[in-house]
Amino acid sequence: MCGHLGGDKTGPSPVDRSRRGSKHHLIACGRGTPLACSLTGGNRNDITQLIPLVDAIPPVRGRRGRPRQRPGTLYGDRAYHSREGRRQLRRRNIQARIAWPKSPHGSGLGKKRWVVERTIAWLHQYRRLRIRYERRDDIHEAFLAIGCSLICLKLLHPDCTLR
Repeated sequence: MCGHLGGDKTGPSPVDRSRRGSKHHLIACGRGTPLACSLTGGNRNDITQLIPLVDAIPPVRGRRGRPRQRPGTLYGDRAYHSREGRRQLRRRNIQARIAWPKSPHGSGLGKKRWVVERTIAWLHQYRRLRIRYERRDDIHEAFLAIGCSLICLKLLHPDCTLR
């Protein structure tokens, strides 16, 4: 049921002296609304979550006709780069704007990706998401879903002051 000293979906962090931790993966629209999120261990590669996150995006309603199922363009940092991932995105008719490894910084992708970084910062303003206190991963994923819902509520009603 629980992993060794920390629960499921935890793993030794490569940057924090091998302390066990988790990662939050997120896809957001251009406004910062979370579309899909997931939780993995701290030692998992980010590329393993690219396609499951894209597939988890719900259909978008609004205009008449068939609802849009997937985004047209996907922006990502170097951690999400792989040839197979780009191939999978191309099969889904999604244009990949992912930084190539060893490309110089300042390529211009940060002008679009900051929205996701801001949304993750909004998620981490909630104490239960910033530091993982729960051993059970389903409880932490529930708090992650609640945090995404609160962000959506704040974007819909800016005068709402939930904390």
